[in-house]
Amino acid sequence: MSDPGDLRAFLAEAWQHLRRGVADAKSPARYPVFATVSPDGTPEARTVALRRADPQAGVLEVHTDTRTPKVTALRATPVAALHVWLPRARLQIRVTAQVEILTGDAVSDSWNQIPPASRVSYGTEPLPGQPIDSVHAYDKPPNRDRFAVLRCHVSAIDLVHLYTVHRRAGYARADGWAGQWRAP
Repeated sequence: MSDPGDLRAFLAEAWQHLRRGVADAKSPARYPVFATVSPDGTPEARTVALRRADPQAGVLEVHTDTRTPKVTALRATPVAALHVWLPRARLQIRVTAQVEILTGDAVSDSWNQIPPASRVSYGTEPLPGQPIDSVHAYDKPPNRDRFAVLRCHVSAIDLVHLYTVHRRAGYARADGWAGQWRAP
């Protein structure tokens, strides 16, 4: 746990957890909830796998199939919220971000790092979310052309640490991540 009164240390602790989520598949930070707003205004949330966490750039990344509803939502409204709950640390991390959808040559290095057995996540037929006739009436051919990286340019972070005495702080890119204590 960071020094309870140090705003910068609190933020650094959150980024440490996010970086651990990229490196450790057993970390609860590995699988944040990723929320978007559909073109019709419906909120949509799903679990994703965190693939990059860069505190210096203020960037988080996840991978997806270009034909998923989340990509459709992001093309209409390129913002997302991510939520991580770390039960052992008793820490909630909420992130808001502007999302850039990267495809084609821009994601070649990322594609090359994906194990062949995992590439089947990008190319599901029929399209993800479409009705099917029976439980296994789909195919999962790996399709490089359907692979995308969602680069989330973090604009704000809200941290809540639940302990004997709770603490909460908000941080914004706009003020250089200075941070402000908030009532929990």
